[in-house]
Amino acid sequence: MLSAMDEPTLFPETLLDDWTAGPSGRQWWALHTKPRQEKALARQILRYEIPFYLPLVKKRTVYRGQKVVSFVPLFASYVFTYASNEERVCALTTKRVVQTLAVGNAEELVFDLRQFRRLIESNAPLTLERRIVPGNRVRVLRGSFMGMEGVVLKRRGETRLLVAINFLQQGASVEIDDFCLEKIDSPE
Repeated sequence: MLSAMDEPTLFPETLLDDWTAGPSGRQWWALHTKPRQEKALARQILRYEIPFYLPLVKKRTVYRGQKVVSFVPLFASYVFTYASNEERVCALTTKRVVQTLAVGNAEELVFDLRQFRRLIESNAPLTLERRIVPGNRVRVLRGSFMGMEGVVLKRRGETRLLVAINFLQQGASVEIDDFCLEKIDSPE
């Protein structure tokens, strides 16, 4: 998937839909990059055809009186990859990766990444949330986010749905109406 700036964000296009269909010996990794190296790393590992996902969101700023739109990583310093150990080492040779973090629960990570992709594609204004504090788990019953799961937050009197990558303890939230939500019993 290419953004308006033609930055690679997902390779292959079907990665999050059928990631188990790839060759054996691959697993999910969170590549912790040096500051502001996420896009450069994505371009490099794309050349090696290493499957990855880099969630980018639109950011509007004013620079020298001009409105500027840029695309920034939703999770600063992280690129998610589905790679073999050899491909992981190849990513390390780019000198852009500080650390690789093995993902313990791949199904949960892919579920979370799919939800983020859907949020980003909706073009809803997202607010980055760090250091998540658990709240009520909910499922969206209606609207464009129907079927998504997350945690309810209250901020400045508005209800927000928090979608998180628990592995990183980070997420993003979007404003949502209370009547669109149903509580999910938390697993015990």
